[in-house]
Amino acid sequence: MTQHTFKRYDDELNELKERVLAMGGLVERAIRRSMKALNEFDIERARKVVSRDKAINALEVEIDEMTRAMLALRQPAAGDLRFIISTIKIVTDLERSGDLAESIAEAVLQNQDNPLTHLDSMNSLSDAVCLQVSAALDAFARGDVEAALACVEGAKKIHKLFKAMQRENLSYMIEDPRKITVGMTAFSIGRSLVRIGDHAANVSEMVIYMVKGHDIRHVDHETAAALISGKLPDND
Repeated sequence: MTQHTFKRYDDELNELKERVLAMGGLVERAIRRSMKALNEFDIERARKVVSRDKAINALEVEIDEMTRAMLALRQPAAGDLRFIISTIKIVTDLERSGDLAESIAEAVLQNQDNPLTHLDSMNSLSDAVCLQVSAALDAFARGDVEAALACVEGAKKIHKLFKAMQRENLSYMIEDPRKITVGMTAFSIGRSLVRIGDHAANVSEMVIYMVKGHDIRHVDHETAAALISGKLPDND
């Protein structure tokens, strides 16, 4: 972000960034808590994840109000405008990730009489997703384009882990048809985790736009890297 003559404007930009990171922290904790509730069959913890989603939603509304006010009153340009636009999109991805964490907790509550088993591959997927979210938020905090690009590429690993989880889960369902119900629940939770990873990749893409002004949302990794390095003009 640009340094300005008016300290109040700088304070507003910094406060906006802090709010986004605070929201990201809540989302990170929601993901970890929902998975801990799943692994430990902790019904009370799952209920807390559901109830605390309101705090994530409240921060989304607060940040939306801040960005609208800044666009109207400050009329930002160049890097500041990209920062605010990126923030608007990042917050949407964080809110959806919070909803997905809540859906995992709700799955725990809905399966109280039939808890999931064989969670090793799902936990590997969850660990990768949590690292992805943390990396995306860290890239945003530091404006680190290389870290953001690595995070975008990391989405491929998450999809591979999901496919491995699917294969393992399917084998259990074939061996014992009584596990079909919990198997379908496991598929649903796995999809939620993958979507969280995709949202983290979206956040990283917006970090690249925020810092470099390049929109890489619909280009491959090599093209994105070329754009960022300046080897490929935007209009090619």
